[in-house]
Amino acid sequence: MASTTSIDTPPAPPGQRRRARPKAAGRAGDKIFLGLSRGSGILLLVIMASIAVFLTYRATLAVSEDEGNFFTTLDWNPVGDKPVFGIAVLLFGTIVSSIIAMVIAVPVAVGIALFISHYAPRKLAAPLAYVVDLLAAVPSIVYGIWGALFLVPYLEGLNLWLDQFFGWTYIFEKTEVGVARSLFTVGILLAIMILPIVTSVSREVFLQVPKTNEEAALALGATRWEVIRLSVLPFGRSGVISASMLGLGRALGETMAVATVLSPSFIISAHVLNPGGGTFAQNIAAKFDEADQFGRDALIASGLVLFILTLLVNGAARLIIARRKEYSGANA
Repeated sequence: MASTTSIDTPPAPPGQRRRARPKAAGRAGDKIFLGLSRGSGILLLVIMASIAVFLTYRATLAVSEDEGNFFTTLDWNPVGDKPVFGIAVLLFGTIVSSIIAMVIAVPVAVGIALFISHYAPRKLAAPLAYVVDLLAAVPSIVYGIWGALFLVPYLEGLNLWLDQFFGWTYIFEKTEVGVARSLFTVGILLAIMILPIVTSVSREVFLQVPKTNEEAALALGATRWEVIRLSVLPFGRSGVISASMLGLGRALGETMAVATVLSPSFIISAHVLNPGGGTFAQNIAAKFDEADQFGRDALIASGLVLFILTLLVNGAARLIIARRKEYSGANA
C-alpha cells in the first residue's frame, strides 16, 4: 500500500501573530470610542430635551393664568390680583440691542482677525492675539461695572452728536432727557463683550487657509488685499458666520452687564438713545429674587422664549452654511 505523505501547514511566523493582536485591540478601541462619542451626543440631546420640558411645563402654568396677552402686553405684573405680564418689551429690547452689538462688533472683529493673521509682524501678532483671547475671559460683571462707571457718562456726548446729525433717521432722535442708560449703550457694551469671541474664532479660521492658494494668487500678481478678498475671505466665510452666531448667542443671553447698565422700563420705543427698555436676561436677573412661585414661573416662561430664540438663531446659521456651498470654503 502506498504511503500517503501529509504536508503540514507551517505555523505562522511569530511576527505575524504579534501583529494580529494590535489589530484586534485597535478594533476594540474604535468600538469604545464610538460608544463614548455616541453616548455623549445622546446625553446632550437628553439634557436639552429635559431643559425644554421643564421650561415648557413651568411656562404653561404661568401663561394659563395670565390675564393679558403673553406676546403683546407691555407690562410685567405677575404678582397682582389679576396677573398681567408680557414679553413684547423684552423681545424688542433683546433683538435691538443684539443687532446693534452685531453691527458694531462683527466688522471690527473681522478686521482685527485679518490684521493679526495676515498683516501684523509675528512679534506683534502673538502678543495681540494673546490680549484678545484674554479679553474673552473677563467676567461679565467687570464689563458691567466698567460700562456703568465709564461708558455711560462718556456716551452722553456721542448721543447728543448722533441726535444733532442723525436725528432725522428717527432711530437716533433723542426725545427724552436722561443719562445714557439706553439700548444703544447696551448694544455698544455687548459689542465690546463679544468682540474677543468673534475675533478669536475668525482668526483661527483665517490661519487655516491653504498657503498654496495664497501663494498662487501672489504668483499671478495679486496684491495682499486681492489675496484676502479672493482666497482668505471665501475660505473663511463659514467660520466667520459661526463666530458671529457664537457672539450673538452671548449677546442674546447676557445678564449682569446689561442689568448694570440699562435703566429698565416697559416701554417700546424706536428711539434707541432714550433711556429705558429691557431684555429677557436682564428682567430675569432683576426680578427673580423678589418674585413668588407664580412670578418665577412667569420669568421661566420668558426664559423659554429666549431659549427658543437662541435655538432658532443657531439653526438658521446652520441652514445658511449648509445651503450655500460657497460658504464652505471648498471653492476658495
